[in-house]
Amino acid sequence: MIRDIGHPAFAAYDVEKTLEFYAQLGIGESFRLHKDDGSLMLIYLHVAGDRFIEVFPNGPEPDPERRQSFRHLCLLTGDLDGTVEALRSQGVTIDREPTQGLDHNMQAWIADPDGNAIELMQLSEESPQREVTRSSTVQE
Repeated sequence: MIRDIGHPAFAAYDVEKTLEFYAQLGIGESFRLHKDDGSLMLIYLHVAGDRFIEVFPNGPEPDPERRQSFRHLCLLTGDLDGTVEALRSQGVTIDREPTQGLDHNMQAWIADPDGNAIELMQLSEESPQREVTRSSTVQE
């Protein structure tokens, strides 16, 4: 089943301002994923080891009354198909069946009782997350 948290994901109204903020915390840009039309889909920030934050562009304008830009929580699994079947057998609704993402990882989607999106992810050997993790481990 679940073995770790993969990443939180936030929508950024001003991507550059968001990148600058996280850079001040020592969290730098790792890689970007682009849609088929070439437009920016998301930016991965590398926290440490295998910990990342996803930043999506085109978030809503910040509302001082409701300071929120949460997109989803990613949970890692070593066996996505097995996890999906186990959850389905427990009555959990699978919102999106397993599919390969732009980062070459397999993902499926569910929601918690409050409607918060949860990504279930199985890392592939070709995933940029694994590459960054390998590079980070070598440098440390």
